[in-house]
Amino acid sequence: MKKYGFLIAAPQSGSGKTTVSLAIMAALTRRGLAVAPFKCGPDFIDPGYHRLVTGRPSINLDGWMCPADVVRETFSLHTADADVAVIEGVMGLFDGIGSSSSEGSSAQIAAITGAPVVLVVNARGMAASAAALVKGFTDFDPRVRLAGVIFNNVGSDAHGQLLRQSLAAALPDLTLFGCIPRDELLAIPSRHLGLVTAEDNPLSTGFVDRLAQMAEECLDLDALAGLGFESAQAADCSRLVGRAAPPVRIAVARDAAFCFCYADNPRLLREAGAETVFFSPLDDCGLPPDISGIYLPGGYPELHAERLSANVGLKRAIKSAIDADMPVYAECGGLIYLSEGLEDAGDFVGAFPARARMLPKRKALGYRQVEIRAGSIIGPAGTVARGHEFHYSEIGTLPDDIHRHYRVTRQDRELAVEGYCCRNCLASYIHLHFGSNPAIAPAFVTACRRYGTMLQDHTKQLPA
Repeated sequence: MKKYGFLIAAPQSGSGKTTVSLAIMAALTRRGLAVAPFKCGPDFIDPGYHRLVTGRPSINLDGWMCPADVVRETFSLHTADADVAVIEGVMGLFDGIGSSSSEGSSAQIAAITGAPVVLVVNARGMAASAAALVKGFTDFDPRVRLAGVIFNNVGSDAHGQLLRQSLAAALPDLTLFGCIPRDELLAIPSRHLGLVTAEDNPLSTGFVDRLAQMAEECLDLDALAGLGFESAQAADCSRLVGRAAPPVRIAVARDAAFCFCYADNPRLLREAGAETVFFSPLDDCGLPPDISGIYLPGGYPELHAERLSANVGLKRAIKSAIDADMPVYAECGGLIYLSEGLEDAGDFVGAFPARARMLPKRKALGYRQVEIRAGSIIGPAGTVARGHEFHYSEIGTLPDDIHRHYRVTRQDRELAVEGYCCRNCLASYIHLHFGSNPAIAPAFVTACRRYGTMLQDHTKQLPA
């Protein structure tokens, strides 16, 4: 069956991809279409805004973290019940992990999925030069099909007319989907490297309406919604079949403090035999009942340190679970939450005997490859996985009896020995994508199932 949709890319960051993507998603959703949103790369923040305007989870597509067949499977799965797919790109269209490799780029995702590309060009201060720029993008990579252009930050009707004429003269067969005027009121505030999270800055109905109205007035939405994906290599979804064994309950933290989680990670846990039960470290006084494992994703715990510190009941429940050898997997903000706390900002769980501190400058950013050095709850020694690291904090020195299970590299360059292990608890600053290695989710589910079985056996042996 033919799939409809497109990938929104740009020559460089700051061109307006996110605003344009949200406007189109909002407008098409308001027309009654089921819009499947996606985000190229490892970003967590943009997908939160996609979810707000479409009502559907936004899925990360990353050709460096995940093999091409996993990207195709993921895309096929999440577009099965959609009318149109909208993929927001990352950085510039051809910008990937290295200077020449397309790995991790929007172009790589376009090639894997067969997505037509709509190029958003920041036309501020340009006329004929904008057409020259677009022309360079049309034939840079024969695997990428440029379907058309949207000019952003257009200063006036006269400026728009100049852009139209220049593009028509240079590329008469390329579609101009519209010109978007400058509007500072549509800017979304930033924090750190990216935007403020959707949880901390929920878009008002009026703001979303303004985005949708702008798209209706300025863009040819009918033409955009009619773009079709070229038939890429068929996806093999055979491994996406539920397991026969009874599900094992795994508690997954999800709230404003813990909102950085690849949407496919809980899905892959479910496909491996888990029942994911979501809970809030901000609001819940205890863990969900009958669980056999805990997953603490990342987020911004530093912004909610007072509430997290005050929730003593949940902190004690998690510490008791770790002391009882329950499998616990934590990433970035989850690692911070398992430490003794932030310096001068209250106490956290205390499973790792050190405090975290926030730094004035970014501590780490980029893709990471992890090789597991010793058997762990996510796989045996030698298991390789990929993910992304981004944080402004650091953990104080941990004692030697806290084992380091990860050998971390980036493009074969040694970075660190990390992956802190305490009993059956594994925590790291790296956000692993479980799709990077199909054995990770089953390994964690198996560890949780083993713990649950052991707990049941122990309960049966207790005197009545």
